[in-house]
Amino acid sequence: MSPTGATILGCLEPTVSADERAFFREANPWGFILFARNVEAPEQLRRLTGDLRDAVGRDAPIFVDQEGGRVQRLRAPHWREWAPPLDTVTAAGPNAPRVMNLRFQLIAAELRAVGIDGDCAPTADLATDVTHPFLKNRCYGNDVNGVIEVAREVAKGLLAGGVLPVMKHMPGHGRASLDTHHELPRVTAEVTELAATDFAVFRALSDLPLGMTAHIVFSALDDRPSTASEKMVKIIRQDIGFDGLLMTDDLSMQALSGTLGERAAAARAAGCDIMLHCNGKRPEMEEVVAAAGRLTDRAQRRASAALALRKAPDHVDIAALEAELSALMEGRGTA
Repeated sequence: MSPTGATILGCLEPTVSADERAFFREANPWGFILFARNVEAPEQLRRLTGDLRDAVGRDAPIFVDQEGGRVQRLRAPHWREWAPPLDTVTAAGPNAPRVMNLRFQLIAAELRAVGIDGDCAPTADLATDVTHPFLKNRCYGNDVNGVIEVAREVAKGLLAGGVLPVMKHMPGHGRASLDTHHELPRVTAEVTELAATDFAVFRALSDLPLGMTAHIVFSALDDRPSTASEKMVKIIRQDIGFDGLLMTDDLSMQALSGTLGERAAAARAAGCDIMLHCNGKRPEMEEVVAAAGRLTDRAQRRASAALALRKAPDHVDIAALEAELSALMEGRGTA
């Protein structure tokens, strides 16, 4: 087995082909990420997560984006459907932190049941008047302290269920008026304003084990997107104080320029620990794997610290969680 690669990779189908298995064994990504294309039913998903781990010969973490609303890879009829996060937070009012904690305890239980132990949440980006619609209703609000409180409870709910939270998108995505899947946003806010708002949320959550970068240019600080900016990663590490495992957002998003290999090399040079590639396309993955290399010693330390928090789920009464959540959302209780 080769040294652990500094990558998280996707696969193409609901099953792992023999060719993919051989590739993953050689590339040895630190973890995997799943999407709707990989999801059919619980038993199929349990086989898939088991096969992915078998391919690398260890209990590799497996991630998914299970926020609720549009960004929810596991859906009905086999899994619960959730309203968009901002809709839920708004409707819950002062009960929002507890409501979101309960929501993510339930999500964690569903994920662990099929072998998934990482969720790309909380979304700790501040919603603003210019936030692009692709992100806005995935946020938890526009108030710094309110977003911090809800995001903290989301992370607690996931960790209680044995699922690693990945907070995103560092150091803040809410001022972006363009969709980074297609274009590169440029934020012109001054450093003092950013420090007191967007960055402040992540500073308060800097003890969380994993984070994801934003493919956004902060013009007052650098002309390169944060994912490929040594200066922005330094801000994440020093000013925000995050010493967890830092992964890129998906390198195949078109906010970034250059080949996939060039994008991965730039992110690694900037100081990102893990290069994330999601679409499962083999030629692209080969480029990313070659450029990402293996985990550095520092990244390995951060990865080990994160995995140490991947514990067995707390014993919970699912029916009791559901009943409390319903009561809070219907105004029949207070948190």
